Amino acid sequence: MSETVTRRRKQPGRMKFKSRMTIPSHEDECGRQGALQRFSAMWSSFRRGKGDRVKGPEPIETEGLVPDKPSRQPRYVSGQYFFEYLVVVSLKKAKESSSYEPEITYQFPKRDGMVRFQKEKEEKTLKAITLFCFPEGINWTPLTHYPSETFSFVLTEIDGSRRNGYCRRLLPEGKGARPPEAYCIISTLACFGLFSKIFDEVEKRREFSMAMIYPFMQKLREAPFPSPGNTVEIKSFIPESGTEIIRLTRPLDSWLEHVNFTVLFKCLTAEEVLQVFAATVLERRIIFIAEELGTLSQIIHAVAALLHPFTWQHTLIPIVPEILIDVVMAPTPYLLGVQKRLLGLVTDQSDMLLVDLSEDKKGTFLASFGDERAILPKKLQTEMLEALNNRQQALSVEDLNQVVTEPFLQFFVKTVGHYSSYVKYRGVEEQRVFEKRSFYKAIQSKSTRHFVKKFIQTQMFDLFIQEVEQHQCGPQQGIFHRKIIEYHRKKKRVMEKKH
Repeated sequence: MSETVTRRRKQPGRMKFKSRMTIPSHEDECGRQGALQRFSAMWSSFRRGKGDRVKGPEPIETEGLVPDKPSRQPRYVSGQYFFEYLVVVSLKKAKESSSYEPEITYQFPKRDGMVRFQKEKEEKTLKAITLFCFPEGINWTPLTHYPSETFSFVLTEIDGSRRNGYCRRLLPEGKGARPPEAYCIISTLACFGLFSKIFDEVEKRREFSMAMIYPFMQKLREAPFPSPGNTVEIKSFIPESGTEIIRLTRPLDSWLEHVNFTVLFKCLTAEEVLQVFAATVLERRIIFIAEELGTLSQIIHAVAALLHPFTWQHTLIPIVPEILIDVVMAPTPYLLGVQKRLLGLVTDQSDMLLVDLSEDKKGTFLASFGDERAILPKKLQTEMLEALNNRQQALSVEDLNQVVTEPFLQFFVKTVGHYSSYVKYRGVEEQRVFEKRSFYKAIQSKSTRHFVKKFIQTQMFDLFIQEVEQHQCGPQQGIFHRKIIEYHRKKKRVMEKKH
């Protein structure tokens, strides 16, 4: 480990991507079914039910509360690896057929000594990865030119835990027409910018030899994962360039490190973003349509980030593979990305918001509930729209993320920021219980109360309250708490000036 620490030094780097894939194997029906079962868990499982709640210590009151001084955070996250796998997925010509099948041609690290059930689980995971790296299906035409593209996908386990897949597709080395191949990294970490930089380094080494990739990934795997706002530096040798120092820095706001709002506002107006947000916050079925994989994955992650400090609890598939397009028929809430050429397969477009992100669209909303403009309280909606329209165009990604998320955080502060005052001790064991009815009845504005009465029925709010009752206040909640404190202090100063 000391050797790894010594390697750290300088040189910027980051990375992002989004991926999906779709290619069934004729020869391995069992493997295919395993992959489909694993995929089906992505939309049939929920993170937690609304069942038992373990209660904890007292709620944090907002009035007069002085925010804690930020404790010195360790520079590295103990026991956390950058990634689980790096795999290369290649398209191989099927026997006696003109179609292609994806298969893994490179894997790092190779895992030895696994028992049978571990091997079976890994095989299913790897099979699912091949589906998401090439979601378009098996009909590919060899190409002589293919601009590389980066995208991401999410693997959701039966228990609701999620792993992120980052994928970069490009043409393999060689001459003449050939199908693209995909480099894919699987990680529990949602750090799009960070992994995009890693892909840049992998691609650079690939130009020399596949053998150059192994030592770089080995050093990366040994390196400690940086805490938000910190940097890890890795020494790596490249022929003709000598030893280089790669610098990987995590953004200070870790909940935004998987997000870039630039694409969101390139595809949608501020008013359209608010309509999508309104449908998302009530956990409806939402499908985004685009042809580019990167656009779909970036939009869906951006929309999910607008819910902060709440978390989308239902199906989230940035890119739906063609073979699994029937997932759009699921009756449960979802956020799905579907390539435009598959739009004709979305036959039932009732009870959903269907959002066209393409440049040549005739209209943004191909299907809707019709009430999206009326969901959010009018006054708050006007404030949010004004803030979004006043954003500057030349902002950096980090600055844009801050500017965009601020009005959404303020929205939740003003609608549900008083929640802690309504988590009370109850019973002999003094368990903490959230007084839902008293909570929303305390809201003076009729339109805000009407919205909150619907919002508190969602799973995202229910889970948030469960964690509050258990006193599991994480860093995301900490940001929300600080905004609540700032809001009440500002409100108090206004009241003092009036008197």
